[in-house]
Amino acid sequence: MTGDAPIDLRTTLGWFPEGRDVVRVEGPEAVAYLQGQLSQDVEGLAVGSSARSFVLQPTGKVDAWVRVTRTAADEVVLDVDGGHGDALVARLRRFLLRTKADVDPLDWHPVALRGPGAAAVVPEVTGESTLVVPAGWPGVDGVDLLGRAVEPPPGIPEADRSAYESLRIRSGVPSTGAELTDRTIPAEAGQWVIDASVSFTKGCFTGQELVARIDSRGGHVPRRLLGLVIGVGERPPVGAPVVVDGAEVGKITSVAGGPDTDQGVALAYIGRGVTPPAAAEVRHGGGGLPVTVVDLPMA
Repeated sequence: MTGDAPIDLRTTLGWFPEGRDVVRVEGPEAVAYLQGQLSQDVEGLAVGSSARSFVLQPTGKVDAWVRVTRTAADEVVLDVDGGHGDALVARLRRFLLRTKADVDPLDWHPVALRGPGAAAVVPEVTGESTLVVPAGWPGVDGVDLLGRAVEPPPGIPEADRSAYESLRIRSGVPSTGAELTDRTIPAEAGQWVIDASVSFTKGCFTGQELVARIDSRGGHVPRRLLGLVIGVGERPPVGAPVVVDGAEVGKITSVAGGPDTDQGVALAYIGRGVTPPAAAEVRHGGGGLPVTVVDLPMA
């Protein structure tokens, strides 16, 4: 990133060397196999189109949150948060058995574009070996460029990790390993995530029972992902408890600076008894740091 002031990717277009792992599933039974493993309707995806999806445990808890791109009639590319590609490969290979499909990691290095006009610059930077996949977040324009050697678009400033994380948190986008773990129920991550990632009209898939049961009950879960606005001062660490009226209601899962550099923003799973906006405090360093619990995406 150039200059002294951080980029606010809600208002300024920027690029970031996004850390995502990419996996290819191909073969005559690849799509049919994924149709039974993913929460998204893979068979309904046209070649060249993308959608988000969960890969779930049989119990309905999260193994991975991926983006699935149909690249051919018998080939699909999945991408997942960086550091989780090996686990995704192992999970998909576990149930292959005699299925005529191969699951293999790809040595690709994505570039993320976020901010106003992100899609407009894509035709100038793409080539035959580059996939352009939609990556918009709530209230944010975005595309990702996937390929072996993707170059950032010329003339677009690079954003640093803190700017990218700030945007992710304010948009309410969960991250694998932080908000999404093997203990997470998909509905806890929010309705936007469910709407983008789950087909309730396709056939059966691994983990469907829990997802369908919660949906039939109106999506009510004991906790849900919410935002925290942190006042001026020290930012609390991941794992710090969030307290309302003297009772712990959750723990911070991600934290970053806000658009105002004097403030911070965070994500936390908060008990359903808390209705935003709500005054709270984060216990840290023997004291309490005032915060406000807010809905996602943050204003």
